[in-house]
Amino acid sequence: MTNTDHTPPLAEPVSPREIPDAAIAMLDAEGTVVGWTHAAEQLVGYSAGEVVGRSAAHVLPPAEDAPSASAFAAQCRAQDGWSGTVMVRHRDGHAIKMTLRISLLWGRDAGTRWLVSVTDIGTLSSGAPNGAVRESLLARAPIGITVYDPQLRCTWVSDVMERHVGVPRDRWFGRRLKDLFPGFEAEALESVMRQVLESGPTKVHEYRAWPPADRGRPHLFSASFFCLQDADGKALGVCSMSVDVTGNRRARERLAILSEASTRIGSTLDLMQTGQELADLAVPLLADIAVVDLMESVPLGLEPSARIGTTSRRPVLRRAGVASIDLGVLELPAVREEVIHVPPTSSFGAALRTGRSHLEPVLDTHAGPWVDHDPTRAQKVRDSGIHSLMVVPIRARRCVLGLAVFGRSEEPTPFQEDDLLLAEELVTRAALSLDNALQYARQRTAALTLQRDLLPHHVGGGAALDVASRYVPADMDHGVGGDWFDVIKLSGARVALVVGDVVGHGINAAATMGRLRTAVRTLADMELPPHELLTHLDDTVRRLSEEDADAPDQAPAAVGATCLYAVYDPVTRRCTMARAGHPPPAIIDPQGRVAFPDMPAGAPLGLGLGLVPFESVELELPEGTLLALYTDGLVESRDDDIDVGLDRLGAALTESGSSLEDLCSQVIETLPTQSPADDVTLLLARTRGLEVAQVASWELPNAPAAVRSARQAAARQLSEWGLEHLVATVELIVSELVTNAIRYGGGPIRLRLIQHQVLTCEVSDSNTSHPRPRQPHIIDEQGRGLFLVAQLSRRWGSRSAPAGKVVWAEQDLPSKAVAV
Repeated sequence: MTNTDHTPPLAEPVSPREIPDAAIAMLDAEGTVVGWTHAAEQLVGYSAGEVVGRSAAHVLPPAEDAPSASAFAAQCRAQDGWSGTVMVRHRDGHAIKMTLRISLLWGRDAGTRWLVSVTDIGTLSSGAPNGAVRESLLARAPIGITVYDPQLRCTWVSDVMERHVGVPRDRWFGRRLKDLFPGFEAEALESVMRQVLESGPTKVHEYRAWPPADRGRPHLFSASFFCLQDADGKALGVCSMSVDVTGNRRARERLAILSEASTRIGSTLDLMQTGQELADLAVPLLADIAVVDLMESVPLGLEPSARIGTTSRRPVLRRAGVASIDLGVLELPAVREEVIHVPPTSSFGAALRTGRSHLEPVLDTHAGPWVDHDPTRAQKVRDSGIHSLMVVPIRARRCVLGLAVFGRSEEPTPFQEDDLLLAEELVTRAALSLDNALQYARQRTAALTLQRDLLPHHVGGGAALDVASRYVPADMDHGVGGDWFDVIKLSGARVALVVGDVVGHGINAAATMGRLRTAVRTLADMELPPHELLTHLDDTVRRLSEEDADAPDQAPAAVGATCLYAVYDPVTRRCTMARAGHPPPAIIDPQGRVAFPDMPAGAPLGLGLGLVPFESVELELPEGTLLALYTDGLVESRDDDIDVGLDRLGAALTESGSSLEDLCSQVIETLPTQSPADDVTLLLARTRGLEVAQVASWELPNAPAAVRSARQAAARQLSEWGLEHLVATVELIVSELVTNAIRYGGGPIRLRLIQHQVLTCEVSDSNTSHPRPRQPHIIDEQGRGLFLVAQLSRRWGSRSAPAGKVVWAEQDLPSKAVAV
């Protein structure tokens, strides 16, 4: 504010309010009361007629060690006033503890007066409407005081008021406000003063002004108006006491903005959305333009590699949020999702590197770093009218996640330090939300990676089965659960199908599921029958549960797991299966008839019910039969009985003409809700059988001559299949396996060759002991047969058979010879 006619108005009035306030008295230079207020009469009980014209000591008795009145006056004059706590005498005789403030006023010809304000400490309440003024009085804040006569002409003024408005006090005397400030809407304030003169109660009025010491920023003042009375109780004039409450108002505004930030920032776990929410909140509460840029790795769920204080390559950011009071300015820096390259030596690069904010109250884009680093963008900034800028790094756990940039274009007031503090507080709130979202993204990425690693990447049934699968976790946020499935290729073209369910959802259940899936694969490699495999798996689950129970803070998550294990042989077209507390499979024959086979349920894994053994059942499945293995989440729901779910599944599986992939999708679509309460797993397999021409077998006598016959038979069959290049290798394998069967086995010996995706050579005998390779010594004449078989085969092994065992070895086939 200045005292010229061409400057902005001194004040913008705000609505007045009637309030009770401090007791006010005016004293002359000798300490005689010359003016009294209605509030003073209410506080101490004396009327104006009882105190005006008398010494102030009548109601303000000096302490025993207090200086004389003249000495105290000299002390107050030297210090421009005095403030402290005193005891005031009430008219009825009791003493009241008060806060007292004495201010020096100047009049014409260097005359002086004293203004005394007294407030009862016991009734002081910061929650009252005038709490800001009272708190300022207690805090000894500078108070500007002006006294006006009944014609509203200034008669007395304090030094503080002179500093508030920057007008010398000599120009105040004998003039009204509208005379002092022609451009100032003084009518509102004078209207309040007239009301005080006419009615007497104290009134407060808030207004904004531009003090000379801080001309670039408006200040908020709270003015209290008191009617001064003479000895006859008539209006002597009006006293105005003004306190700069800008800090209080800004503090309240800051708290309001921060409170709003707690509800508007971080409403989702989406990193880009959080950045946009920060920009939207800042405009227009703090800035005219706000942009939020995140390090390029952050939206991908990855923390920045560089820490605060370390140097890195040219930073690359991605725009996450942009907001402006002028939509046209949104084209200024960049649009959302755009990649931003930051010059390392710019103020933006420095903020990223150091983690410290940067404030440019007056932005110069015509020279200096802006033009040097990015002249094109500097021109855009000039065109937008941005004149003040704040750059605040978004920090979390010693990493800078990005930058928040705030600019002013329409608001003429430049950013100040307190604006930067508020911006940093807002960004800190946003950084917490961004860090939470980042941690969530990292955990979700880890969970999805875990799922991909634990579940099969690709399921294939070889020559035995066509397969398709679906997995729908109940925990959609993390994408993992306790269900698992697997398709395991076994020897002799056989394929194992597995579906299991671990109680619970999320990463813990998925981790347990991964351990069980690994155990099943290990046991499947041992070629165990289904019921034996489940027995060993039950032991594994109980052991894992006991290990988990050893940790006091970890429950045995594996208890209650269920599993269905089935093995299909395309040569015999028979399927052997067993289950451990798992729902039975659905079987749809080639004619479309649905059946759920009656098979022993078995106990869930890990319950310690070893006295109830698992049992296998064997079913003959014609070629083209559809097998559906699933978890209970597919057929069970809170609202319907399981029979309803089984009927729904059976009806969906009878859809004809659909591929297995389409059929999987159709079954999942029949779920009552797309957000199931339990994990859902579905594994479909359509059986295929090997042609008779793909299998050849021979019964051999248990005699040494059988070795030569076996080699010759194998060679002839390979020639018929066009596999002459394998004759020499297969002859050696057949020779070793048949020799071992004769030497260590018993009963009849059978040789079988199977041509499917590989060539399998099988030799079976009646001995149940499985061969074990050993390392022979140099002088040993035997023990090298299995070592030779291992060297000549892609893989080899043995499995139990109803009448003994089978030892097998596989050879790779050229692609053109692989049977489809």
